[in-house]
Amino acid sequence: MIGVLRTIHAWAGAILSLLLVVLGLTGSLLVFENDWIALKHPEARASLAAEPAVLGAAAERLEADHPDMRTVDFGGPQLGAHKLYLAEEDHGIAAPNGATLDRWTGPARVEAFIFDLHHYLLAGETGEIVGGVAALAAVLLVLTGLVVWVPAWRATRLRVWPRSARRGELVSSHRNLGLITAVPVLIFCLTGAGMVFNDQTRALLAPNAPEPPPPPVVGIGDIDWPAALAAAQARFPDATLRMAGWPAAPGEPASVRLKQPGEWHPNGRTRVLIDPATSRVVGTLDAQTLTPGERAIHAIYPLHAGSVGGWFYEWVTVLSGLALAALGGVGLWAFLGQRLRRKRRR
Repeated sequence: MIGVLRTIHAWAGAILSLLLVVLGLTGSLLVFENDWIALKHPEARASLAAEPAVLGAAAERLEADHPDMRTVDFGGPQLGAHKLYLAEEDHGIAAPNGATLDRWTGPARVEAFIFDLHHYLLAGETGEIVGGVAALAAVLLVLTGLVVWVPAWRATRLRVWPRSARRGELVSSHRNLGLITAVPVLIFCLTGAGMVFNDQTRALLAPNAPEPPPPPVVGIGDIDWPAALAAAQARFPDATLRMAGWPAAPGEPASVRLKQPGEWHPNGRTRVLIDPATSRVVGTLDAQTLTPGERAIHAIYPLHAGSVGGWFYEWVTVLSGLALAALGGVGLWAFLGQRLRRKRRR
């Protein structure tokens, strides 16, 4: 049985190793996305207070400059710039006052390219599914690797860098690194797959969650964003304003996302619906009242993105991504080296 598992582990790892290298490296780099934006745009380096008047004025300017605005991710203590999500695949970065600093389409910027490569493998929805399958396969590799490790547990060391390119050293390094990083690698692979296969994850974790009510019927008008954000803040005084979303279609409400104390998601899951005709609140969703299963689903993204737990968990995310890439690279090196040596002998 152990021999069969070892063979499955070796061949599956060889096939998936390149994907794991790409996903691991890009995942580590995405942790520094905000740092890269701040490095490129000095306006983003200062902390931004999430006040309704300030953010509302910025939203008004963005709406005037970009008629195709869909959503703005407001700046805050971590990043003083606003992230813009526009029509189709257009994105942008704006200064605290709403002045546009950059606008691009698709993966035209470095951080956008890395994001697209990590989430979609530059292949849209198909690439996303391939990445999700690779994450599940990586979970299987870790579990089978642990089973294979049990008979050889006495040989385990803390050394993860091979002393030479000999297969024995590579296998030893691969085994040691896999054992040390097994738990975080499992977490990141499971959460990554959970986001890709969201419907299946929701059916597993929150099968009895109530269906969200239909959006209320609202009027059509020009939203007064300072008033709308102030009204949303009044409903949740202890929450932080995080996002504003324009109506998806005439007659549908605008939305404001807030993050309450205790929420893990960086943009919060508390939502306030706004009537565009009056800029008044017409509905709310308090994330603190969600079922345990729904709250577990909302915890998947922050666990995967390293946006909970401060700098310590950020570095756990970075090192786990590098470990995943190293496991794929070293495993492939050892696998190919063994096959090449057998071929030469023949």
